[in-house]
Amino acid sequence: AGIRYADRLDLGLIYSDTPAVTAGVFTTNQVKAAPVLLDIERLKQGRAQAILVNSGCANACTGEQGMENARKTSTLVSEALSIQDILVQIASTGVIGEQLNMPAFTDSIDKLVAGLSPDNFDQVARAIMTTDTMPKISCRTIELGGKEVNIAGMAKGSGMIMPNMATMLAFVLTDVQISFPELHASLVSGVGRTFNRITVDGDTSTNDMVLVMANGRAGNPLIDEDAPQKDRQVFTDALEEVLRELALMIVADGEGATKTITVRVCGAKENEDA
Repeated sequence: AGIRYADRLDLGLIYSDTPAVTAGVFTTNQVKAAPVLLDIERLKQGRAQAILVNSGCANACTGEQGMENARKTSTLVSEALSIQDILVQIASTGVIGEQLNMPAFTDSIDKLVAGLSPDNFDQVARAIMTTDTMPKISCRTIELGGKEVNIAGMAKGSGMIMPNMATMLAFVLTDVQISFPELHASLVSGVGRTFNRITVDGDTSTNDMVLVMANGRAGNPLIDEDAPQKDRQVFTDALEEVLRELALMIVADGEGATKTITVRVCGAKENEDA
């Protein structure tokens, strides 16, 4: 779209034909970018249908103008897809302190929607890269109640990475049929044991988020509080495996990194102590 540079992928759209149960985990940094503030408010309803993500500009530390621009990009997507504005999640990554290049969005959204395809997962994984040297993708297939359930995730990040999230974005898409409380609990548990246990340079950031969309198309028996513990655990474990693989890819691709080191803490009474 030419948001910051010419001739590079910098704008991606993830879309579900039907509204999906959606959960998110966001940066704990006191300074939060406009997209993060907007998404947190919208996800109180636990549903989303689209994610618009750009690289090149973080839309962070941009004040009320930044919030207005985030809302405008969301409206461009909702109108192009003919869906409710509140069902659009926004994500940005890149330079902090600059306003979004709005003409790049207005000129590109229709083309972005026209280009939607099940085959373009890798393209979006590339569009969200900034200082990353490679796209980061992880997939799993599990069985629940005799139905095949798919989980596919992508992430970006290589600098400003530390526990409590960092300059990283991750989007996980699944066709599992699941309630919001169960999806949120699985995500929080998984992030706590993966993305919140990695560091590259000890810096947290303004834009970090992990979003999981579950549209229920697999047709498995609903995973909710009344579902068998075994089924709930199978999904939670598979989601954590995807998150862990993406987290380790971020560490391995750390800015200037030549080694990946694992620190094992044994004998601690509590996870918090470790």
